[in-house]
Formats: sequence, C-alpha cells, structure tokens
Amino acid sequence: MNREDIIRMAREVGFSEYHLRVLDQGIYRLADLVAAEEREACAKVCEDMGNIDGNMNKTWRNGCFDAAFAIRERGAP
Repeated sequence: MNREDIIRMAREVGFSEYHLRVLDQGIYRLADLVAAEEREACAKVCEDMGNIDGNMNKTWRNGCFDAAFAIRERGAP
C-alpha cells in the first residue's frame, strides 16, 4: 500500500482535502497498523495449515511455516 492508495481510500470514505492535510500522519500510521494486522492474520492462517494433524508431509508443513515467515518479513524494517 502506497501513499496514493491511502489517499484514494480516504477519499472513498469521505475524507475532504482539508481532513487529508490535517490528519496526514495519522492516516499513514493507521494504514501501517491495518497492514501489520492483515499480515499477521495471513501468517497465522499459514501456521494453522502447517499445524493440522493428518496426512501432511514434512515438505507441506515446512512450506506453510516458510510462507508465514515470508509474510511477516514483508513488514520488517
């Protein structure tokens, strides 16, 4: 998500140009928090898939955990 995406979404929900200027930094912080929560939710789904008992092999399990790791790394500074 980049600056233009955030501004477009803020306009879609009714933010005026005045509010975009006044709340500029808060909007970006909120977008960062939402993105972090979404990454963590996706990583958790991958981990949960890797933890399902049954006939899953080691390659599948490792792939699930690797995907979770990669998703979390996207948010690393």
